[in-house]
Amino acid sequence: MPRLSIWFIRTALINLALGFTFGALLLFHKGVPINAGLWRFLPAHIEFVLIGWTVQLAMGVAFWILPRYIRGAPRGDERPLWLAYGLLNTGVLLVGLGPGLSVPAELLLLGRIAELVSVAIFAAQVSPRVKALGQ
Repeated sequence: MPRLSIWFIRTALINLALGFTFGALLLFHKGVPINAGLWRFLPAHIEFVLIGWTVQLAMGVAFWILPRYIRGAPRGDERPLWLAYGLLNTGVLLVGLGPGLSVPAELLLLGRIAELVSVAIFAAQVSPRVKALGQ
């Protein structure tokens, strides 16, 4: 398995653990009230599970499983994909923890833009590896 896929998948599992932890705290808080301010971390729960885990896991598996024939390196130039990895995780942290830490709305927007750019870079880099059956 390529190193980039390993990093995507490991980080996805960390995001899953963080998302489940926030979700468990919120669920526990429903039964035994801890602190009303805990609900500010609902976006973190949603962001870590939906984007941090699901999207990142899909990207890691896609990079690993798509055909390898690209000129030059076996899977093409990986540097833009490492940038996509960094942008995705930066976006997840900004958007997930931003509302709980009361960051400005501009940073939340930058986080969403970073996630979008990350997915666009990833799609542009792996799309040449997708070929029709028999080609």
